[in-house]
Amino acid sequence: MIGQTEPMSDSRNEFLAGVRAELPILLGVAPFGMIYGALAVAAGLPTAAAQAMSAIVFAGSAQFILTQLIATSTPPVVLLLTVFVVNLRHMLYSASVAPYVHGLKTRWKWLLAYLLTDEAYAVTITYYQQTTAQTHRRDAEAAGVEPGMSQHSPHLRGEVPEDAGADKRHWFFLGGGLALWSCWQVCTAIGIFLGAQVPPSWSLDFTLPLTFIALVIPALVDRPAVAAALTAGIVGAIGAGWPYKTGLVAAALVGIAVGTWLDSTQRARQQREYRNESAGLTESNKPDSLHPVDSLPYPASEEK
Repeated sequence: MIGQTEPMSDSRNEFLAGVRAELPILLGVAPFGMIYGALAVAAGLPTAAAQAMSAIVFAGSAQFILTQLIATSTPPVVLLLTVFVVNLRHMLYSASVAPYVHGLKTRWKWLLAYLLTDEAYAVTITYYQQTTAQTHRRDAEAAGVEPGMSQHSPHLRGEVPEDAGADKRHWFFLGGGLALWSCWQVCTAIGIFLGAQVPPSWSLDFTLPLTFIALVIPALVDRPAVAAALTAGIVGAIGAGWPYKTGLVAAALVGIAVGTWLDSTQRARQQREYRNESAGLTESNKPDSLHPVDSLPYPASEEK
């Protein structure tokens, strides 16, 4: 009975932790969803279609772009290509999360893929990395090894441990994703029915950049992350006027390339340091040996 209760308790705790982690971000998402609802109706979308887009597409930036393009009677092919390009970043998100969820069943992967958004990804990947680092430190301490000397461990690489069935962190992912999804649906409905009554002087659209700033800042924990953010920001500013938001895609790709290169360089240096330290420990454990010169036989002394 205990073995059946504890996993359920762990799952519930992880789920609630995910909801709590997402709550501060919802303060910025809520007005963003209201703005979308108001703009969708103003663009001529039927109420049901505007709400269905939030439930099916569930991607704020793509929905805003779709609404604008629909309002200008853009051809369907252009609509599809534009949304595809804008949402390419989700492929990068999924590649980042994949090492942590690859042991889950297919139905879990489909569900979490649907809930994977900018905001859900930010809190989830931070949680995965922090808990993985904590596990790595505990393993290193239990093995009597300095944490800095085990940078090549499976935990640090994000690999699922052997007892993958005991890993309930995907419930954290689910909690954060569902909290965001629920907020987005409710706020879209509010925007559809009440958005037209919100005075333009409120300028609620400023909440979008603030939300993304709040997502980025906690992730800037090392040089690769800072370099990636700065590079992406510069490229994004340069390509702000490019058509179909291609500047956003270019910024993401260049930032990721810079961050990946610096991260791989840093990991390679850490592995070299680990090998050097390991070699030094091995040599220190060996018994002292005679100096090569001392090991040579001395010639017999000549007696006269």
